[in-house]
Amino acid sequence: MKKLCHYISEYMAVLVLAAALLALAFPDTLRQIRPTTINYLLGVVMFGMGLTLNLQDFKIVFSRPKDVVTGCLAQFTVMPLLAYALVKAFQLDEALALGVVLVGCCPGGTASNVITFLAKGDLALSVGMTGVSTLLAPFLTPLLTWALAGKSIHVDVASMFLSILWVVILPIVAGLIVTRLWPKFTERATDYLPAFSSVAIAFIVAIIIAANADKLLAGGLIIILVVMLHNICGLSLGYLIGRLLRLSDPKKRAISIEVGMQNSGLASSLATIHFAAYPLATIPGAIFSVWHNLSGAAVAYLYRKWNGE
Repeated sequence: MKKLCHYISEYMAVLVLAAALLALAFPDTLRQIRPTTINYLLGVVMFGMGLTLNLQDFKIVFSRPKDVVTGCLAQFTVMPLLAYALVKAFQLDEALALGVVLVGCCPGGTASNVITFLAKGDLALSVGMTGVSTLLAPFLTPLLTWALAGKSIHVDVASMFLSILWVVILPIVAGLIVTRLWPKFTERATDYLPAFSSVAIAFIVAIIIAANADKLLAGGLIIILVVMLHNICGLSLGYLIGRLLRLSDPKKRAISIEVGMQNSGLASSLATIHFAAYPLATIPGAIFSVWHNLSGAAVAYLYRKWNGE
């Protein structure tokens, strides 16, 4: 069982891509699943994240505050502004533009820590940034979404704040409590958690792709291009920021990956809960979930090669 879970987590990118392709091929089967299931699946992923964290992981905030602040500032400026620039440059319709903005305004993705580890980056900084950006998300994600999309679409900041608390923060806190109270159980469970999270993310992607398969097949090339550019530019600018600040190579890699990889499942969840009138708003998050796992694996390989590792 452990070996199977290891393969599932190691080849998460392949699993998510396969789920997306199956959803396109057999959309009717998956359309029977209610879209609100996405929220529960995301809660499972966040609970798993909470189980893998402990209070020691947040010590970096106090021991190396400059690194964490630099990374989080980059996270919540580069990706939202890139999203806004891309939707304007490609003149996306309201729903798709909203979806891209939501992805840009979300915190770092849970897979970023694994990719940073594979890239020989600063794993402590990556974990610290993911934790802090996730804790800031209830405040910054709604406000940034309102600032960038609120002129054309009604954004209920208070309602989004509560949603992120319930779907993201509460499961993480529950995971931290379980880790604290039952450490032996948590230690055994961590061997299986990455695989369960990978399967949950694959299901999220499949549900969203299936629900919008016809529209995606009819005109999905532009949004795929926008999502790819969003991710690649985020990775590149994150690395450039680290270089301009003359940070060490491991720190540059960590910031690059944290900035470029988003919690796109949260973006799709928020679109499902708060913007039901714009069903296509869920699509950018689903595509991002597929693409950033593929690009993350490639970036980890390139970072190692560039340094002769």
